[in-house]
Amino acid sequence: MLIFPAIDLYGGAAVRLFKGDYNQMTVYNTDPLAVAKDFEAQGASYIHMVDLEGAKDGTTPNLSVVRSIAENTSLRVEIGGGIRSMETVDKYISAGVYRVILGTSAITDRPFLKAALEKYGEHIAVGADIKDGFVAIKGWLETSGVSCEDFFADMESLGVRTVICTDISKDGAMRGTNRELYRSLSEKFSVDIVASGGVSSLEDVKALRDMKLYGAIVGKAYYVGAIELAAAIALAQGKE
Repeated sequence: MLIFPAIDLYGGAAVRLFKGDYNQMTVYNTDPLAVAKDFEAQGASYIHMVDLEGAKDGTTPNLSVVRSIAENTSLRVEIGGGIRSMETVDKYISAGVYRVILGTSAITDRPFLKAALEKYGEHIAVGADIKDGFVAIKGWLETSGVSCEDFFADMESLGVRTVICTDISKDGAMRGTNRELYRSLSEKFSVDIVASGGVSSLEDVKALRDMKLYGAIVGKAYYVGAIELAAAIALAQGKE
């Protein structure tokens, strides 16, 4: 299993939200590149990034930060947050991003999703942000009415390779991840699932690894020192 250490971007800084609430934001580092270099030094091969400003309004205000990390580290960058046009996808890919994550647009703009998949294939992932069993959209501000399982079945039928699945109720809460959700989804679907939200201990990492998930995102637990990233990466790779 892969570990994806995370940087959420707002105003050029590395921040975290509590359960997706923009009013409960903590700034952890004003130099995201330095954070990314620490991820790299601890053995990470990927980095998960979200532009929280972009998630709200569909722009790319933190593009220069993303480009800097892609150019100055060996990390494979995946980025999400308000990506609603092929122009934006092209912009990120041109900046050196390895994988672009479509969230709201995967629900609301099927032609765009299909076009992106046709052009970039496995370099397109989809984000499934789950709230009360349904997929949330627009920076978690609205619920779509599409159930989690229906969404996964739909994405699988379209040929989506990777789905980043976040349980919003667990995100940033440091109370453990939703193991039952990921176990159920991994048993029913063949897409590569990345677990996100509440991965707050090495026990969580081990449990997700044992489900044979593709990956797990480590966010707040890294910033508050609850998980040593190098230890999580070693555990995810089976080096206990």
